[in-house]
Order: sequence, then structure tokens, then C-alpha cells
Amino acid sequence: MQPPRAPADARPKSRLLDQVRERIRLKHYSYRTEQAYLHWIRRFIRFQGMRHPAEMGGAEIEAFLSDLALRGGVAAATQAQALAALLFLYRQVLEVDLPWLDNVVRAHRPRRLPVVLSRQEVRAIINRLRGEYWLIGSLLYGSGLRLMEAVRLRCKDVDLQRKMLLVRDGKGAKDRVTLLPEALLQPMAVQLTRVRELHEQARAEGFAGVELPHALARKYPGAHLEPGWQYVFPAEHPSRDPRSGVVRRHHVHEASVQRRMRLAIRAAGIEKPASCHTLRHCFATHLLEAGYDIRTLQELLGHSSVKTTQIYTHVMQKGSLGVLSPLDAVPPDSVREPSQPGWASLASRS
Repeated sequence: MQPPRAPADARPKSRLLDQVRERIRLKHYSYRTEQAYLHWIRRFIRFQGMRHPAEMGGAEIEAFLSDLALRGGVAAATQAQALAALLFLYRQVLEVDLPWLDNVVRAHRPRRLPVVLSRQEVRAIINRLRGEYWLIGSLLYGSGLRLMEAVRLRCKDVDLQRKMLLVRDGKGAKDRVTLLPEALLQPMAVQLTRVRELHEQARAEGFAGVELPHALARKYPGAHLEPGWQYVFPAEHPSRDPRSGVVRRHHVHEASVQRRMRLAIRAAGIEKPASCHTLRHCFATHLLEAGYDIRTLQELLGHSSVKTTQIYTHVMQKGSLGVLSPLDAVPPDSVREPSQPGWASLASRS
């Protein structure tokens, strides 16, 4: 069976990647998604010897995805992202329905448990952060935010009176409400005051506010200058918007937060493979250990299914069943310390 072909008169007259960009922006996909999709479409075209995608179909896509798994050794999530990019290209841009991709060699998707730190380890990391990075780290752990949710937080979505945060356009384009820890009310109030001062300074220097989501810039032309729309964690200097070319004050770059988090983890002497997202895992696990029900936790994390949230029951301090190890039931006097005779011989036998 021959793969479906686009009609000859349907071949794009403008550059293909420009059409992809236009379609992505029409659907309000994020800039990060745009960059990822363009990357995979370029790799697909190069893999197939610079042939135009309109001349190819399901067989070529299967060969490309299988090569990613077999020769490239990519993770399952990476292969899925490449597939999503190519499906978008064919369905949304070329308007071609692809056959079911039965012959793709799937990358292995192992079931991984999240890395979770103790409360003392979390405190040691956060205490080694400074300034706004301390506040971002505290929100990752204290409110369960993802990194991009934290850096994209707008001033209008911080409710100090009700002690809550409104997360807009989170993962899966969903909004949700989560808590704002009482310990962060004063630091957050100070940060919001600082943002207002930076904003007034930027307006005096002629910078054009911030980027607004979707079509709000056309609907409310002056909203980008309003204090409520400014980022809670603005970048130190204005930068040029990669899409519009307008000089704006963007949010702090996520790579900057990740770099300081790595330094804090290293300074705290923690050898676990921790990262910014580890603090979100700690938020979930520590709340479960404190006795909060999993349904409440699902709402705070913004998970679509409670099955996603249930993974944290496997990394709780005592496990989901509260099992006591038989070694812990042995009288302390009968358990030898490492310095006592017999420990080395026991270790060698094991």
C-alpha cells in the first residue's frame, strides 16, 4: 500500500518551516514547542536526504523514528516528541492523513520512581540559594510549582490575602490554584514591590512592557504596561522578543535558576541526582507523609489522573503500607555497629 501523497498543486509556495511557524502560532503553542517541532522537522528532512515531506509518508516516518530508538538511543519521551512534531507537520500544515504507524521500533519507557529528598536536605538546598532564586526554590517546594510555572508567574496571579497562587496555562494548557505558604507572604510582598519599581524604571526608559498570551495584546493594547501583567521574577535586563522583535522585559531564564540550583545542591553535599523538579516531588511526597489525601494532592499538582499522583505513595518514608522492617524489630543490643568485630566479615560474605 502506497503512503498517501499531497496533491501536486498543494505543494507550498512559501518555505515549509515558515508555514509550520505560522500554524504553530495560530494555535497558540509556546515558543519552546515551536523550537522543538522545528528541530525535529529539520532532522527528519535531513535524515531522508533533503526530500520534501510532501513526497514522503508513513514509511519514511517509521524509518526515522525507528532510527532514533535503535541508533540514536533516545528516551521514549524524546521519540514521542519527534512523532508529535511530524504529525503536526502532516496533519496541520500539509493536510495529509498518515496511516497507522505500526512498524515503529518504540524506545523503551522504564518506570522510574522520582528522586525525593528529606526535609532537612530540602532546607539545606534552599538555605544556600540567594535573592529571588531563594524565593523561586521556596515556591517549587512550598507550592509544588514546576520550574516554568514559577518563572512565568505574573503579579496579578499572586493573592497575598487568600494565600494562594493561580497557575495560568500550566502543563496541558490548564489553569489551577495552589497554596502560597505563609512563610513566603512577606518575601513575596517585598518581591512584588521590587517588580513595580523595576517596571516604572523600564517605562521611563521606553521599554514595551511584557509579552501577553495569545491575542490579548490586540484586545487590550495597553495591558502589557499594567503592573499586574509583569512577571514576578523579571530578567535583569530587557531583551528582544524572538517572535515580534520588540524589546521587552522577559522573565528570568530557567537555565539561570537551574544553574544556581545545581550549585546549591553541590554545596549542601547532596549526592542524589536532584534538580529543580525534585523540589516538586518533595512537595508531593512530604504532604502525603503528613496525612493529606491523594485527591487533594492531585488538585494542587494539576495532574489529569490520580494514577499519576499515586507514584508518590511508592517513595514515602514508610511506604504506602507503613511496613516496618524486620531489622527494626530486632532489639538494639543484638545489632552490631560497623566498628564492632564481625561487621567486615558479614559485609564480605554479602
